Amino acid sequence: MSTEKPILVTGAGGSIGAVGNTITSLLLKKGHMVRAMVHREDERAQALRDKGAEVVVGDLLDLDDMHRIIEGCGTVYFGMSVSDDYLAATVNVAAVAKHHNVDAFVNMSQMTVSQMSITETTTSPQQKFHWLGEQVLNWSGLPVIHVRPTVFMDGFFLKFSAASIKQHSEIRVPFGKGETSPIAATDVARAVAAILSDPAPHIGAVYHLTGPECKDMDHFAQEFTEALGRPIGYVDVTVDKWREAMANVGLSKHLLDHLSTMGDLHRAGRYARMTHDFAKLTGTQPITAREFIKKHAAAFQK
Repeated sequence: MSTEKPILVTGAGGSIGAVGNTITSLLLKKGHMVRAMVHREDERAQALRDKGAEVVVGDLLDLDDMHRIIEGCGTVYFGMSVSDDYLAATVNVAAVAKHHNVDAFVNMSQMTVSQMSITETTTSPQQKFHWLGEQVLNWSGLPVIHVRPTVFMDGFFLKFSAASIKQHSEIRVPFGKGETSPIAATDVARAVAAILSDPAPHIGAVYHLTGPECKDMDHFAQEFTEALGRPIGYVDVTVDKWREAMANVGLSKHLLDHLSTMGDLHRAGRYARMTHDFAKLTGTQPITAREFIKKHAAAFQK
């Protein structure tokens, strides 16, 4: 791939997990030209510009925006947060990327897609969109690479558990005894940046990214206990009770449906998997839950 063509990173200004933002920073540090797409001009956009990125403002659903943004790029990274517009955005970006003959298209998907098919789906519209999005990309003939991470530590440890850990010293999620292998968003970004730096050998590949251990929530509660120096317990709440608690903080129905499905699938043991794809891509090991908790300890302190 020609290093003279910029790498497009969508979602570069995002704050949830900050995968796109971290990918941009990693690529810039490696000396790559990066076109960082953001949804609006704000301090995050300026921070990317200050690091050396070419910052472009646009809408993934706007055809004209995507022509303007993709034209001239060699490689496209497509990532979008949970949204009922996800499938439309995937098709829009794929069509324009195909028109401009990009050298590689790296698609951020999710691990549950590996257990889905034309006759088997889940109750999460978002997960179905990811499966359909992968089919569209495969049919398009684009030189595509799919990256399927499992749950992010940042979501379930920070976003959805920090308050109960801080106030009650408890992790309250509906995972039952199901095992899971969460990965840090920074590690997902590291793996994707490794692909984007030299995508040609990865064309047509599918990578499943997990953390370094697959354990149940009692284990992760003990990791919190060791990292924070105070007892942290695990309370297995019902999916309905968990959904009600999240609805009270204003999450959309689409996101609530997605998270409720993730709770059900954890209880059913569908997230009990672990791979070594991260190590294959980066030559290193992903950070452990205990390392992640120590790094973010202030978020869990009373």
